[in-house]
Amino acid sequence: MLKYFLSALLFVNTVSFAGKYNIEVRINSAPRQKLVLAYYFLGNVYGKDTVVLDGNGAGVFTGDSLLPQGLYMIYLDNENHFDFLLGADQVLSLKNEKFSFNKLKVKGAAETEEFEKYLVFFRDLQKQKARLREAMQNTAARGGQEKINKQQDGLTAKLHNYRQNIKEKYPGTFLSCFLLSNYVPTLDISTLPEEVRDNDSLLLMARFNYQKEHYWDNFDYTDKRMLYTPFYKKKLEKWFTKVLCQNYDSVKVPVMDFIEDTRPHKRIFQFVASYFLNSSINSNIMGMDALFVDIAKRYYLPGDAFWANKETMDKVKENVLFFENNLIGNTAPGLTLENVDGGYSCLHEIDAAYTVIIIYEPGCSHCNAFISEFYKEVYLPFRDKGLEVYAIYSMGDKDEWVGFLTEHNLYDWVNVWDENNVSGFKVLYDARKTPVTYLLDKDKEIVAKKLSAGQLRSFLEDKL
Repeated sequence: MLKYFLSALLFVNTVSFAGKYNIEVRINSAPRQKLVLAYYFLGNVYGKDTVVLDGNGAGVFTGDSLLPQGLYMIYLDNENHFDFLLGADQVLSLKNEKFSFNKLKVKGAAETEEFEKYLVFFRDLQKQKARLREAMQNTAARGGQEKINKQQDGLTAKLHNYRQNIKEKYPGTFLSCFLLSNYVPTLDISTLPEEVRDNDSLLLMARFNYQKEHYWDNFDYTDKRMLYTPFYKKKLEKWFTKVLCQNYDSVKVPVMDFIEDTRPHKRIFQFVASYFLNSSINSNIMGMDALFVDIAKRYYLPGDAFWANKETMDKVKENVLFFENNLIGNTAPGLTLENVDGGYSCLHEIDAAYTVIIIYEPGCSHCNAFISEFYKEVYLPFRDKGLEVYAIYSMGDKDEWVGFLTEHNLYDWVNVWDENNVSGFKVLYDARKTPVTYLLDKDKEIVAKKLSAGQLRSFLEDKL
């Protein structure tokens, strides 16, 4: 299915290639129709060239420079199109009765011909697998199921052998790289110690670790040709969100190494660095903002992100400013703010097993709802078990503040404000949106942040 279609070329016109492309097309069912030569790029589809077929359904796409090698499409509309692989040889002909890959005839480019043969082979293999799955559903006998499992394994081996033969026959070509790109080897459990094979948890972990170690074995993520496929972005997303353990400490080193590997390849470097920057700041995993700071400081702030315009850089700088002082695991920035009685209360002098910082404004409906729930569901149950609260009124109207404290009877925790924002707490604790919460341990290390009242309660139930 065509996800996006643009008539303009992305990136291709910025690069000079030797040679030319000449793709003769004949579609018998489409005389006098306007066809588009389109290409895949990071999961989307873009237009490169157009031609109006003659009365016999024939036409030629041609240009004075070679196209990037990749997966291409002959496109009429959303119901009529087919894919073909374009390798190093870009002088070829494509003939088809209709828009169907299984009747496509290719001449003049070995990689393109072999790819069409592969598609037919793969389609037949899928049909055989479907029949075996149906047979498995209708077979109750254990012996019959074992036989079908062996047949399924045989088909998998047949597919892998086909791809390996292509690799040996066409070494280094885009065809061989493309066909093997999504193959991740599986763990041979016979190589494992018996105590691992007999323990489901250990076996699951062994398989997981093997997949993580071999995930990129057959996919060269520094090969720019792979950008021109539907696979690069999907494979990268799966690796980042499914294969790597979902916490900052686990992803930091492999992600930064990955970006560094792509640095010599500008187009890939641009995509990869941008992807991880955006994914980290939009992640629902607590603490992943630290990865955003790492990437920004290594690549964006020094000026290595050549693609970033002023608007992007201003936003990156702003987010680094608001993130870098309150990352999980950091010691909370020190604050000594005026309390409601006119004295001063120091955050780091609070003696408690856990301290919750709350930054709020009474005029915020979300703040009102949160403060009420937090006080009843979290503070009252845990205040005598080691919990203290450092509540910061974020505005400058003392009458409003005192009225809010009186209305909600909040005088039994530490209430402070900074009328003129001398301390910079709004930056130190990223109070661009309220309410904001931070959970600190006895040493005032940031354990968690931006938690709901329910999440704070669940955490403290396990700790206090």
